[in-house]
Formats: sequence, C-alpha cells, structure tokens
Amino acid sequence: MEWFSKSIVDEQTTMLTEPFVHDYLRANIWHLRGRDADLLVDTGMGICPLAPQIETPQGKPLLVVATHIHLDHVGSMHEFPWRAGPRHSAAQFEIMDEAVTYAYMFHDLEGGVSKLPKPGWNAADYKIPSAPLTRTLDEGDVVDLGDRQFRVLHLPGHSPDSIALFDEADGLFFSGDAIYDDTLIDSLPDSDRSAYVNTMQRLLDLPIRIGHGGHGPSYDGRRMREIATAYLRQAGNI
Repeated sequence: MEWFSKSIVDEQTTMLTEPFVHDYLRANIWHLRGRDADLLVDTGMGICPLAPQIETPQGKPLLVVATHIHLDHVGSMHEFPWRAGPRHSAAQFEIMDEAVTYAYMFHDLEGGVSKLPKPGWNAADYKIPSAPLTRTLDEGDVVDLGDRQFRVLHLPGHSPDSIALFDEADGLFFSGDAIYDDTLIDSLPDSDRSAYVNTMQRLLDLPIRIGHGGHGPSYDGRRMREIATAYLRQAGNI
C-alpha cells in the first residue's frame, strides 16, 4: 500500500500528504527544488518512512524545516540529517515530549487512520523519535537555496513556536499552521488567541503571490487576506 499521495504543484514543487490519516492530522508536506539545495517543509506523522519518497539528486543537500513541533509536522524529522526548526521549541526536538507534540492525542483518536499501514499496527504505540535540530530559525533569518531565499517569520498563535518561510522576491509563502485555507485551530493548550490576532494583522500586509499551508488547499494573497480578516472579525478586532 502506498501510504503517501503526491501532487505535482509546478516544476519545482511537489506536495505530499497522508490520505489515510484522520483529516484533523492530515498535514501537507512540501518539497521545493532549489538550485544549490532542496527544501522540505514539514514531515507529516512519521507513521511510514518519508525519506524514500523524497527524490533529491545524489549529493544535493536537503534542508528539512519544521514549521512547529506538533505531531503532524515533525513525525519524520529524525529521518533527515539536516534539520531546522523554530528556536522557540528547539530544546524539545531532542526529546519530543508527548505533551509538547500532542502525540498523546493520537493514541486514542477515533478513526486515527482509515487503513492500517501494516498488520498489527496500533495507534497506542505511536511515538515520535528524537530529532535534534542542526539549525535553529528565528524571525528574520534567511534560508538560502541558491536561486531563492526565504525570510523566516515568527507567527505565533496556533502554537507559540509557529514559523513561516517567505520568498520576498517571488512572493512564495510556506505558512505552516500560522494560516491556511481550512478551519484554523486556536484552542490547543499552547495556543494564544491574542498572539494569533497580532499574526493575522501582520499577514494582512504580507505581499504573497501563492501560499502553501500546513493543511488545506493553496491560496493567493486575496484569499489569505479573507482568511485573516475573518479571524480578526470573529475575534472582535474588526
């Protein structure tokens, strides 16, 4: 059984996801091919090996960036040698505490998977291996692929450590769970609605061309402003 699905977005970009994972935890995994290095944004649940699915020329570096430390984004981080993630949660990548990743929520989630990845697999045994970061990312840092550079934006709210990657020259935006075109989650134990309001206000002015989020379909700048405005209105800030 093929655990992952793949979609070709454009000549440089492939999106992977895990179709048999509960839709609440079915995150987008983005592979972008750069000139000098490739970029992998988030790594899914780690239920089945992800690394064999990522086609990168031999010898070409692959930088894996976790947008935040929640289970549906860091499950396969340990499979890759060059790992970057938010400075805010850097120490936690070494231990992957279930209380921080929310891995414990998956153990008894009804319908956690719609098909077993292998005979005898049990969600109660799910565990995320340690994946110490080789690079920490903070607001203003730059991820350089040679032919394009991404500015790191710290966009807390969904989680305190949420970061996004923005190509200021091209308008390409990898937003993780800071914003995406689906039901936004701001009710987790580490969510902060006031911080999320500030993030949404900041995003209103971000000149994106295309956004690839942690969940849901991709979106353009107009749609992103609609999502941010709707959140602000619901929060009583408009």
